Parts: sequence; C-alpha cells; structure tokens
Amino acid sequence: MAEGLSAVARTGRHAAHVTAATAAGFYPALHLLDRPVAGIYALFTPIAFGILSPLPGAGRERAATVLRAVPAAAVLVALGTVLAVGTWPAVAGMLAVGFALAFGSACGPRTAGAAPGLQLFYILACFPPYEPGTLPQRLVGLAVGGALLALAEAVFFPDAPGPSYRTRIAGALDLAARAASGVVRGQGPAPETAARLGAAGRELRLSRLPAGARPTGAGRTDRALAQAGAAARRLLDQLALLAGHGPAPGDTASAELLRGVAASCTETAAALRRGRRRRAGRVLAGPQLLEELVAGFLRARAGDPAPRAVLVRRSTVLTAAVSAVTVRTAASLALGGRERLYGLPREQFWYAAEGPARLLAVRVRGNLTRRSVVFQNALRTALGLALARLVAGSLDLSHGFWVLLAVLTLGRTTAGATWSAVRAAAAGTLAGAFAAGLLIVGAGGSSDVYAALLVPMMLVAFTLGPLGGPAWGQGLFTLVVATAFAQIAPVTWRLAEARLVDVLTGSAIGLLCGLLAWPAGARAEIRYAMSALLRAAAPVVRATARAVTEGSGGSGTGSGKDGTGESTVPDGVPGGPGSPSPGVRLTLHRLRIAEAAYAQYRTEPAPDTADAARDWLAVLDHGSRTLVGAYWLPRTDGMPGLPPEARRWAREAAEEVAAATVRAAGFPPEGVRVRPASLPPEVAERVPAPLLAPLTDVEVWLRALARDLEAGSPPRSKS
Repeated sequence: MAEGLSAVARTGRHAAHVTAATAAGFYPALHLLDRPVAGIYALFTPIAFGILSPLPGAGRERAATVLRAVPAAAVLVALGTVLAVGTWPAVAGMLAVGFALAFGSACGPRTAGAAPGLQLFYILACFPPYEPGTLPQRLVGLAVGGALLALAEAVFFPDAPGPSYRTRIAGALDLAARAASGVVRGQGPAPETAARLGAAGRELRLSRLPAGARPTGAGRTDRALAQAGAAARRLLDQLALLAGHGPAPGDTASAELLRGVAASCTETAAALRRGRRRRAGRVLAGPQLLEELVAGFLRARAGDPAPRAVLVRRSTVLTAAVSAVTVRTAASLALGGRERLYGLPREQFWYAAEGPARLLAVRVRGNLTRRSVVFQNALRTALGLALARLVAGSLDLSHGFWVLLAVLTLGRTTAGATWSAVRAAAAGTLAGAFAAGLLIVGAGGSSDVYAALLVPMMLVAFTLGPLGGPAWGQGLFTLVVATAFAQIAPVTWRLAEARLVDVLTGSAIGLLCGLLAWPAGARAEIRYAMSALLRAAAPVVRATARAVTEGSGGSGTGSGKDGTGESTVPDGVPGGPGSPSPGVRLTLHRLRIAEAAYAQYRTEPAPDTADAARDWLAVLDHGSRTLVGAYWLPRTDGMPGLPPEARRWAREAAEEVAAATVRAAGFPPEGVRVRPASLPPEVAERVPAPLLAPLTDVEVWLRALARDLEAGSPPRSKS
C-alpha cells in the first residue's frame, strides 16, 4: 500500500514538472507573442523529454541529460524541416534517424532514455507543410521548452537522488569485510552469514536496478562499475562458502590474506561512497597492496605442504582475494583512476587504456549482428516508423505525425506485448476521442475554455497515464492534444476523429512490424545467446587447464571457435599484443550479447514455458567465471615434474566440464548434471608440494563451473 502511494506521489511530482514547463512555454508563445509554431515545439519538448523519454537519474541528472540532448534535437528538427519537401525524402530520413537513435541504446542508459524523445523531434518536423522559413521559430520553441524543463527538474522541483550502483557495491563490500573478519576470528560455521552474503549478492544483479540506473554504457566508467559489481558478487559467493564451513585452525597464511581482503573491501567501499579516488591512486589493504599479499600468499603456499582439505580451503581464500583485487581495481577505474595494474592480468581490464571513441566503436561493432537484440529492436523500430511515415504521407492523413507517435509509443519487443498494448490503446483512444468530441462541441470556439482546461488536463494525463497503462495514456493524451490544438486554430469534432484514425493506423503498422520482425523478442534470442556463450566457453575451459599444467599459453588460449568449428571472433573486440586470446575474445563478445538479451528478457512478460524456470543468470555467471579462470590461473610456464597421471586427471576433468558445457548449450529437457572427478589421493601423493596448490586451484575452479552449469540447467522431470 505504502509502495503504491509512493509511486503515485513520485509520478504526480514528475507530472507537475512537465506540466509547469509546458505551460510556461506554450501559453506565452501562443497567447502573448502569437507564435503558434514556437508554441507547438514549446509544448512538445517537455512532453518528449519528460513523458515519452524515460530519462534515468534524479532531477539534476535528468536536467543535465535534457540540456545535452537539446542540440541533437535541434539537428533533427532542422533535418526534418528540410526533408519535409517530399514524402520519399522524409521516409528515407525516418529510416536512418529511427535506426540510429534506437541503435544508440547500446551506448548506455542515458542515450537509450533520450532516444524516444529525440525521435519525436524529427517526426514533428518532417511532416507538411514544407515551410523552411519556420525553422527559427521551431528551434526557439525547442530551446525554451528544454530550458524550462531543465529548470523545473533541477531547481523548482528537484528529486532526491536514489541509491546508485556504486552505493550498492559499497554496502556489499562492507558486508564482505565483516564476513572476512568473522572467518579470521574463527566464529565457526555461520549459515545466517552465508544467507546474508547470498542476499547481498542478489541485490547487485543489474535486474534489480531500474533500467536507467544500470551501468551498461560503452564508456570506461560503466564497464568498470559492471565489472566491479560482478566481481563483488563472486566475492560474496566465495565468502559464503568460507563462512559456511568455518575457519581452518592454524592457517595463518589464509588468515593474513583474509585480513587483507577485509581491509581492501572497507577502503574500496569508502572510496566508492566518496565518489573519487585517493590522490595516491591506490586503495591500500593494510600496510601492503592486496596484490602483494596475494603474491606473498602464493609463495608461502608453494613452500608449505598441507593436507588436501587445507589446500582446497586455501584455494577458496585465494579466489576470494582475486575477486577483491578485481573489485578494487575496477572501482578505481570507475572513479577515474589510471590504474597501473600491479601484477594483474591486463586482459581482464582491457578497456582501461582505451579511449572513449575506441570503446564506443567496440560496442557498436559488437552489436552489428542480427543476433543482437539491440540491432533487432533498432531495425524493427526504424522500419515501423518509416512505413508509418510512408502511409501517412501517401494517404495525406490529417495530423499524420500521430500515426508515427502511435508506432513509437505502442511498439513492444514481442508481438504478444504489442497486441496487448494496441488493444488497450485502441479502447483508450476511442474513449478519449468521444470525450474530446463532446468537449469541442460543448466549448465551441471559446479558446479561453481550452486554455483554462489544458493545465489540469495535463496534470491528470501525465499522472494517470504512466500508472494506468496504454489505455489511460492514449485516452487522456487525446484530450490533451485536442485541448491544445483547439487554442492554435479553430477545430471541430473531426479533430477527435482524426486522432482516432491516426492512432489506429499507427497501431496496425506497429502490430504488423511486431508480427514480421522478431515477434518473440528476447525469448527467442536468449536461448541462442546463452548457447553461443557456452559453446564459446567450452574450449577456453580446456585451454586454461592445459595452460596451467603444460604451459601451452595463457589468458585462456582458445581457438576462437565457438564449438561448432566456426571462427567467429568479432572485429569489434580488441586484439593485438597484450590483448585477450581469440578464445577469450570470442567468449567475452558472446557474454556481452547474452547479457543484453538477458536484460531485455527480464523486461518482457514471463513466458509459460520450461525456459522460464531456467536460471539464465547462472549461465552468465558460468561465462564470467570461465573468463576469470582464464585470466588468473595460468600463472606459470607449465608444471615441469608433474606426474603424467596428474596431467591426465587435469585434462580429463577439464574435458568433463567442457563436454557438459557443450551439452548445456543444447539445453536438453533433462538438464545437465556434472561432477568433475577430484584429484585421486594416490595421484596427489606423487605431485611435488609446490605444484599441488595450483593443481588444486584448477580443481576448485572446475567445481565452481560445474555448480554454475547445474544451476543454469532446468530441473529433471519427475516420471
């Protein structure tokens, strides 16, 4: 109940922002200056950026986004004004603009949020009459409307900023520091601590954040924040394992490293909350860098023969420390640092030395594939808008831009969701058109009546529309446009009729595009994306185990093939000296495509199929954990003196996990169950002490990959 009231209050406050900005620009332009063209753009600019565009962030952040988007909107208005000379030039421009703006969602949440509003400016300008002389009025109205909305958001009605992803990571790291300290103090098995760590890890999932608050941009900051969040989730998972089994008595090396982990987590959390790096550029873990503690731990472990159970626990501690190092480094990069990557695998932080243009090019080229949901959505949107512009221009529909606006607002990523939105919008528009017709007949030509009704009408429409769905939104917006246009020129009840015809036309076009172009949305692509990720990861599993035991390369030496023999290393992923190997590059690319498909999948209605029961996030975790092992495990040039039986065990265990990964890529209905064989005790006895620890690291890594595979597979059916 309280949550619902809070949503209503939040939406009502935002409606007040937009209404105030709209009224402050529209009324003076129309009634004082007699500039109806400027008034139209002053009217639609706050609506475009405030209602149509789901801009992320709080008031000041949204205001900054609006101000940055106004120049781009001015370019689109100028382009639309020029191309309005004919239907076919306007259609060609709509196709290009529609694709570019929709595809721009790959660049980050701010670009994605502003894209629908920017589309509207080209749509408004590209319709007849062809009047290039009105361009100054259009640009003035745009500038005034944008400035007024920014003022309303930032100064007059500012919203308090919500918790950022940085803050969430900081809270998770504080919990991790306490858990690591608790293990050092020897508190014994603590199931409740493990449960809290698991819950904190789930809160770091990007699906728990509003779409606009997710660090999904192409730039270094967003990439680093996303990597820090993923590493923090792994750290919490590993600490949960340690907390669940209690301490190892007398293991001073592990205790020292865990204290370093706790100190690093505490200081990294403080840096994230401050929002800036320390001047020295490094977050310290006690008197030494955490990387140095890891190096010391490796040296001490190599010279300290210990029972297998202790080695397994030490490997888990080392894995936790590696995750803490990754969090610390990624957080430093996210806060603007130029990390020197002391002893770290540079491939894991390949983006650190890349410029913004290069990172943007990587993201764009990586999504220029028909398997990218970003590409699919952009092409569907562009074709729908271009077709709508062709139909509206060919049939010479009155107020034809409403046709395109219907396509833009009612289109969904699945045909089923589009049909649901279209049905609701048709009913709402019919009711709104009937009410608007009654209003126009009753008020006649009295512009004062319409002027008095516009502000309360907008307040109601912009509050109830987002809360009530397409029916309320379309119906109330019909009343808003009727009330506004009745002040610009004399109207009859046929304005409501034109609105109804245009919305129905746009709805039919949007539905047609939804049926013909990828009608299943991410529900169809997520299977392929996850399958491609697993097929790419399987060779990396084999290659990493081989690199550890035989020294046949590092950083996940893979063939760059996805398990089907197809070489699919994308051009957009960095290559060259010091860059990831082809196998790792392919897996990283597949991981990004799968993450995008998963993000869209979570926004669509849950399908009533067996796929809905699958934990797709566990598949993503499997791909991420594969890459981490490829980066960190091959620390030596092989293991001279390793017995052949041990090499054979490593090869066979890795092959077992890799084969299970390939089986999981097909998603058989019975799921995948894999238990990689442990290193036989008789073989372990013959392994030299310095080599047994890194071999145990491989065993622990393979077990973790097996857990991810089982979690990401559907449950066995009961006969």
